[in-house]
Amino acid sequence: MSLAIVPMEGRHLDELAEISRLCFSMPWSRDGLAAELSSDTAHFWVAEEAGRCLGFAGMHAVCGECYVDLVAVHPAERRRGIGEQLVRQMIAWMEEQHGEFITLEVRVSNAPAIALYEKLGFEQAGVRKGFYEDNHEDALLLTRPAKGIQ
Repeated sequence: MSLAIVPMEGRHLDELAEISRLCFSMPWSRDGLAAELSSDTAHFWVAEEAGRCLGFAGMHAVCGECYVDLVAVHPAERRRGIGEQLVRQMIAWMEEQHGEFITLEVRVSNAPAIALYEKLGFEQAGVRKGFYEDNHEDALLLTRPAKGIQ
């Protein structure tokens, strides 16, 4: 089967809410995801294979700046490069839009995600102390220029 990265649509919402529940201690709800469909600044993509949603990523872009809200891959589908393809999609979109830079937060304990972001050219710009409400874990603030994807 072939993996496709497609824009998020209403038909995806139930599966994406379930993936979010499996991936995050503070998951996005179906309604929260649905609200992003009508936002002018939101851009979300879904990794699909054989009609199934395997992961998704979303960001908000304003005035040439992008903030990544989430990258989530179903736990059973990890280690297949799906997260990387989703992040590359966001970078490519920003490059096409002549964006300036992309910023995100990641839990300091999420070593696989940090390694992926570093591989894709993100660099640490700071630490947000106690950023995550569920356990007050710190977040690394990472950023990279929108241009120059590896």
